[in-house]
Amino acid sequence: MKKNPVIPYATIAVIGILLVVVISFVGLDQRQTIEEKEKNGGENTEEKSQEGETTSDPSKVFESNCASCHGADLSGGMGPALNKVGSKYSQEEIREIIKTGFPDAGMQGNIIQGEKADAVAKWLSEQK
Repeated sequence: MKKNPVIPYATIAVIGILLVVVISFVGLDQRQTIEEKEKNGGENTEEKSQEGETTSDPSKVFESNCASCHGADLSGGMGPALNKVGSKYSQEEIREIIKTGFPDAGMQGNIIQGEKADAVAKWLSEQK
C-alpha cells in the first residue's frame, strides 16, 4: 500500500494554524491587561491603598525589579547576595547604590525610583 505524502504536511499545517489562533487569543488577553494597567496610571490595582494612594511594599518591589539578579531570597545569583547587606551599608548608601548602580558589575542605576527606591533601601538596610 502506498502512503499519501500530503497527509503529514496537512497535519502539520492544521496544527500550525491552531497554534496561531491560540497564541492570538493569549496575546489579546495580555493586551487588555496592559491597557487596564495604563488606565490605572501604570500601577496594578492591587497596589492601591484604600485612600487611592500607591503603596510601596518593598519586598514586592524588590521581587519584581531585583530578584532576577539578586535572588528572591536575597542569596544572590548574577548579582551579589543581599541577605546581610544592612550590616555593610547604611540606608543612605543603599539608596545611593540603587540610584547610581554599579556599572562595573553590570547594575544600572535608577531601576527603582522615588518612594519605592527609598522603601527598598530601608528594607535592605534591615537585612543583617
